[in-house]
Amino acid sequence: MATTVDARGLSCPQPVLMTLDEIKSGADKEIIVLVDTDTSRENVTRAAESQGCSVKDVRPDDGGYRLTIVKG
Repeated sequence: MATTVDARGLSCPQPVLMTLDEIKSGADKEIIVLVDTDTSRENVTRAAESQGCSVKDVRPDDGGYRLTIVKG
């Protein structure tokens, strides 16, 4: 089951920090991240990839984006 990080309404670096915290502490292999700006989408993607994760899917979601990150 995936964990969801809802970072909508937050400006960077908050979405990145929340995502990194979940990557480092969460047991789930899949993380869903919700953001509402292009900048947050790009920064979260870069941060996840820097931790060895893959961003498997990015899709529009309710005026923002839904990113599916897979650890490992």
